[in-house]
Amino acid sequence: MLKLTSALLIGGLASTASFAEKWHMPTPYGDGNLPTQIAYTFAQEIKDNTKGELDITVHSGGSLVKHTEIPRSVKTGQVQMGEVFLGILGNENPVYKHDNIPFLATSFEDAKKLWEAAKPEVSEQLDKDGMLLLYAVAWPAQSLYSEEPVNTLADLAGTKMRAYSPSTSRLADLMGTTPTTIQVPDIPQAFSTGIIQAMITSPSTGVDSQAWDYVKNYTDVQAWIPKNIIVVNKRAFNRLDKATQQIILDAATHAEAAGWTKVAARAAKDKATLIENGMTASDPSPQLLEELQAIGKTMIEEWKAESPKDVGAILSRYQNGL
Repeated sequence: MLKLTSALLIGGLASTASFAEKWHMPTPYGDGNLPTQIAYTFAQEIKDNTKGELDITVHSGGSLVKHTEIPRSVKTGQVQMGEVFLGILGNENPVYKHDNIPFLATSFEDAKKLWEAAKPEVSEQLDKDGMLLLYAVAWPAQSLYSEEPVNTLADLAGTKMRAYSPSTSRLADLMGTTPTTIQVPDIPQAFSTGIIQAMITSPSTGVDSQAWDYVKNYTDVQAWIPKNIIVVNKRAFNRLDKATQQIILDAATHAEAAGWTKVAARAAKDKATLIENGMTASDPSPQLLEELQAIGKTMIEEWKAESPKDVGAILSRYQNGL
């Protein structure tokens, strides 16, 4: 009887293990970045709370799927879940551009309000593409890196600037520079070979790519605060039982809250690291700030013209605090 009981117990454990779900979650950034660290915590919370019945492997740094291919991979079900920089979806629908518009939201408080205002339209569009929005993690504000000091836009005339989304390409045009699409892993080589001479990005990306090795000037324009979003394939999600679905949604709520809590501290830490490694950090001159703000107004009007109904709804909710 004891042998029979033991055999049944072992068999039951093996059966339970065989039904464990194994999911894959590609992310575009390395392990040192806040969004990736939060993704690991998110996956671990789900594994713990499902007692291992849903095991999500985070593949960081584009190691499983290249950044630009992650949305399609989730949409088609090649992977169950993935993380993507929201702005790179801008060509698919204007609602994805909201956090790449310069000087629309430059503080974390305003960026959070803008996200809440944009979330209904973003969620609706993702749903049409077979994906469910889980959570978002903000980056530190985007500032200017350059080989030479920049006091006015004229100082950048004729240079090539890194672009990483449709909106940043348009920004580069309006700044009188030539937009050049460069992904994060390729930034150092692009600077060292003269492919680009300037970029607008976060202090975190500057630290991640060791910007002090190829540029010396950091102008803290704090133009906008972009986000990564984490999405799940709807069919994969709907196949789960209700309890597991709720565990995922709860973990997503915790992940987003952690992101908004930690991003300001990370921004200050990473800016300090740039300075510690020899970069010259300065505030923008009044003229540079005025010129960039004027570009921001132009881009807001262009954005509204792309989709007056959806973009108008986002701006109305944001500006009215709804």
